Amino acid sequence: MELRWLYPLKIALIVGLLWFWRREYVELAWPPRGNVRNWIIAIAVGVAVFVAWINLGAGWMMVAAPTSGYQPLGPDGQMEWGLIAIRLAGAALVVPVMEELFWRSFLLRWLVRPDFLQIDPASVGLKAFAIVAVLFAVEHNLWLAGLVAGVAYNSLYVRSRTLWSPILAHGVTNGILGVWVIANGRWDYW
Repeated sequence: MELRWLYPLKIALIVGLLWFWRREYVELAWPPRGNVRNWIIAIAVGVAVFVAWINLGAGWMMVAAPTSGYQPLGPDGQMEWGLIAIRLAGAALVVPVMEELFWRSFLLRWLVRPDFLQIDPASVGLKAFAIVAVLFAVEHNLWLAGLVAGVAYNSLYVRSRTLWSPILAHGVTNGILGVWVIANGRWDYW
């Protein structure tokens, strides 16, 4: 099997697991809490993080040298639009839910207290906030852009007290980044 097919398999597995445990994710109850102002702020933060992401790519701002990234190209070098659609949907819709459940809903509050579901996001202290932002940063090759994103998404969660705000911002960031990657052929960002 070609490696480019691993991403669709990974996304399918994650969607399946999220669906299987959907009743356990109390913060993902529908309809989402929040108001129009929170959603507008989340969208603006998502756009701002995208701008930071594509502008914070100097060599010293990377954990490792850039790779060729995920290239949804066929053997003939032509774009495979099915793979591109899956990658874009995965990045904009699945990854934000999965990562925000881990980084914000779980880890940010678990660092305060192991029974993390009892912790109000607004009461998270600076220590947990900083640890999660730094870990989120080093999880990404563009560590400085990851730090900016981690601080931004942490702030949204703490301020809005709903996980949907950082999910929306993260989805906007990844969605715009995906369109930018496709338009510019910058597969190294994938």
